[in-house]
Amino acid sequence: MRIASRRKTIAFFLVLGISLVALAIALDVGWIILNWRQSVMLFLGVIVFATIILGMILNTTFLVREIRLNEQHGSFINAVTHELKTPITSIRLYLETLQRREVEEEQRQKFYELMLNDTDRLLGTVEQVLKAGQVGYKRGEPYRAHIDLGSLAAECMDLARRRHHLSDEALHFASANGQPPAAGNAAGPPDSKPIAEFPVLGDPEELRTAISNVLDNAIKYSMGSVDVAVSIEAPDQARVVLRVRDRGVGIPTDQLKRVFKRFHRVRRRSTSKVKGTGLGLFIVRSIARAHGGKVYAESEGENQGTTVTLELPRSAA
Repeated sequence: MRIASRRKTIAFFLVLGISLVALAIALDVGWIILNWRQSVMLFLGVIVFATIILGMILNTTFLVREIRLNEQHGSFINAVTHELKTPITSIRLYLETLQRREVEEEQRQKFYELMLNDTDRLLGTVEQVLKAGQVGYKRGEPYRAHIDLGSLAAECMDLARRRHHLSDEALHFASANGQPPAAGNAAGPPDSKPIAEFPVLGDPEELRTAISNVLDNAIKYSMGSVDVAVSIEAPDQARVVLRVRDRGVGIPTDQLKRVFKRFHRVRRRSTSKVKGTGLGLFIVRSIARAHGGKVYAESEGENQGTTVTLELPRSAA
């Protein structure tokens, strides 16, 4: 209901702005036709009208942008509230159960495991919000170290498997073209670690955050059977390229760039149950830019999966 109201507001300001611009242009043309002989007045009038038209265009653009930003901010507040409230409520429920009645040891251990999972979820949400605030306000000289991006990716994959309870086949390494390497290939089986070294110069914690966010997104939007392939290559002496390909819900073409904006989330019926803050890919883009690299997404459309590519400068070390 609220989203529909905001869309009507955006449409109103767009129609109003376009109408005012059209009216100003009509008046300008009419005034020129009536006063074409008075060159000085004509010149001044054209400048005044052009200034008015430009002002209306800028004003309308600003209003529409602010309305969209407020809409995204509202969605972010709702998402964060849910992501914080749900695990806290769950933990409280388990603690009250343990406090009020005797629970068998097996059930007690299960409660402990569920509470730890909820704690991890809660901590992950808080870390994302804090990281999103930090990426835009870095001070001082950034920390940089020589890192093997292949080893770092393998660590992140192991962590993602444990966090989401996945098998090695569900989240695996693949060849650079996104397909599992053939038998006898030097890259090894799909779940093996890459042999080649891929050195980059960067902050290990920030790059770990970026890779983990991309992996978490791929897993969350797989919507059922998870099949996520990670490939890494150095196409030339200047770059190291990490790709994460899933076979999930995909991204509409017009959303491929917008998914990296702060608070933005793809709104579709198939993704309505996927929880998140809309900050994950924004953080990835910010970290990539801070390291002199870039990130972009590719998708053939709905239910066709998504490939997120992270490019970083290759280190000489």
